[in-house]
Amino acid sequence: MTDETKPDGVIFLHGILRSKYSMAGLERAFRREGYNTLNIDYPSRRFSIRQLADRIAPRVHRFANKLDGRVHCVTHSMGGLIVRALLKRHRPANLGRVVMLGPPNKGSEATDFWKNIWLYKTLYGPAGQEMATGPEGPAGWGDTADYPLGVIAGDRTVDFFHSSLIKGKDDGKVSVESTRMPGMADHIVLPATHSLMMYNPKVVHQTLYFIEHGRFDHETKR
Repeated sequence: MTDETKPDGVIFLHGILRSKYSMAGLERAFRREGYNTLNIDYPSRRFSIRQLADRIAPRVHRFANKLDGRVHCVTHSMGGLIVRALLKRHRPANLGRVVMLGPPNKGSEATDFWKNIWLYKTLYGPAGQEMATGPEGPAGWGDTADYPLGVIAGDRTVDFFHSSLIKGKDDGKVSVESTRMPGMADHIVLPATHSLMMYNPKVVHQTLYFIEHGRFDHETKR
């Protein structure tokens, strides 16, 4: 904990069917270290991923423009896809580093299974349809991380049904392999589940470490 206020700020973006309160613990951790913060709530079920990026862009730029330093981003799950769209279309001039927690950067087999079912469409909305694997999903967007990106994947699950659909190690929703993105600066796998990883002390430590240093603390990862 520090009494010093840093010139940098951190934007937090939750995942689908969640709210800003799911990122509140991470936000508090950064505030204790002196960062300015903006924890954004957005209507994850009502719009496409690109529409959501467009909707939050004015708030992102207002926050970024008030800072004396850089603006960093910390995301969970689909929040990572929104940041990908945001940085492609509305990138702040003072962008710093980005950490994504459990992002379905290559989609999720869970979405493949549910996407054509009425109840899933109703609950998850347009954005939920965009997280499939294959070229129609985020793997087909063609973007590369041309910014300092660190990705944290989980390899623990309590969702054994969805894990049975997913190839390789996974966090109950997203495979470790699917979290990867071309151009990322670093990648780390931690013993965390998808829905709760933002509360995991190891995840919090590694998120802070990457924003500070541009790499993960691989010496103490487990």
